[in-house]
Amino acid sequence: MRDTITLECGECKRRNYTTTKNKRNQPGRVEYKKYCRWCKKHTPHKETK
Repeated sequence: MRDTITLECGECKRRNYTTTKNKRNQPGRVEYKKYCRWCKKHTPHKETK
């Protein structure tokens, strides 16, 4: 039931993280505040395909 997703930085558009999510509980695209090592700060990271 859990699918692997990739998270992309909202500022520099680099794909930094991979994680899993349950599609039954979160059917839409998720967004987390994570640390981007290229921007050197916490930025919103959105789910990509």
